[in-house]
Amino acid sequence: MARDHERPALEGLAHRRLTRRDLLRRGVGAAGALAIAPILAACGDGEEAPTALTSPPTDGSAVSMDDLVAAAKQEGTLNTIALPPSWANYGEIMETFQSTHGVRIRNASPNASSAEELTAVKALSGQDRAPDVLDVGPSFAAEGQSEGLFAPYKVSSWDTIPDTLKDADGLWVGDYWGAIALGVNTDVIDAVPQSFQDLLKSDYRNQIALNGDPRESATALSGVFAASLANGGTLDDVTPGIDFFAELAAGGNFLPLDPTPGTVASGETPITIDWDYLQQAYAAEFEDIAAWTFIVPTDAVFGDFFAQAINAEAPHPFAARLWQEFLYSDEGQLLWLKGLAHPARFQDLSDRGVIPQELLDPLPPAESYAAVVFPTQEQRDAAAALVAEQWGEKVAGV
Repeated sequence: MARDHERPALEGLAHRRLTRRDLLRRGVGAAGALAIAPILAACGDGEEAPTALTSPPTDGSAVSMDDLVAAAKQEGTLNTIALPPSWANYGEIMETFQSTHGVRIRNASPNASSAEELTAVKALSGQDRAPDVLDVGPSFAAEGQSEGLFAPYKVSSWDTIPDTLKDADGLWVGDYWGAIALGVNTDVIDAVPQSFQDLLKSDYRNQIALNGDPRESATALSGVFAASLANGGTLDDVTPGIDFFAELAAGGNFLPLDPTPGTVASGETPITIDWDYLQQAYAAEFEDIAAWTFIVPTDAVFGDFFAQAINAEAPHPFAARLWQEFLYSDEGQLLWLKGLAHPARFQDLSDRGVIPQELLDPLPPAESYAAVVFPTQEQRDAAAALVAEQWGEKVAGV
């Protein structure tokens, strides 16, 4: 999920990795039938509507929904960026927002990275086409916050969002999370590995691919985190994870190849280490081509999230806040779950019994996630520094 890192602009540009910005063409739900580039808009420019709002609140507090809807309709447009319609059901989410509120969406650069999102905010400052809202990895949420790029806003459902998934001042808020999982093509692999330790078996020689280089990709870095936990490491020290991949490489099991939709479909990368919701989506994508399954490894349950933020200079500030209200409503959260991603308010929805069973059925058993752990930003930064120092010599040989 949080696959961006300190130099993520390289990700998805030179290679078609199985990343957030380059997911499957069909996707799940209504997303597969929806093309969004660069403008998704069935709605008009928005009708003039009376509103009591003249400027958004500066303290981050929520506002009357009636007033917010009226002000957003008056703006008529929401500028999003880096939202592939096949990723976590974003196609249906955007379509539903438009049809519900009569605000058209202009979705720029669907395959952009989080680094490129922040660059767009700065490069397009003061322009009507600047992003109103962002969806970034946690490292970039912290970076944007430190640079003063975000405006605070606390949605009306704020109290039901776990504290670990939001900035206390409302400058960013986690939207959905996933856990690192092992995806397996059972047309190629006879014995499905259940753990990271299983991956060391000679049966898997030249068959295990990590989604990207952990020096550049936070998805890959998350794989190192998970491998570390499986080998006696902690969130504070990922050395055992680096050593694990060094052992995989030395034994010939680790593929020096970034997986793509093509390599998954062809069986060239029969085992991948990636986010659970992406693994589930691959299974749906390739059901007629490959028998793809996945498991959350029994020896490590590592999770991370993406985060929503509002551009401090958003050209459509009311539409931006209405977008967040929609995303964190029950409806928006369930649409993310339909896309096989765990929404931030999952526990609240579960406790209230409002999750339809058909949305729960495709997910792994809840007990698979009972031990999930999330890193802090300090732990991500420390892991990134250690990987940058050791990965080339120990694993990549460069």
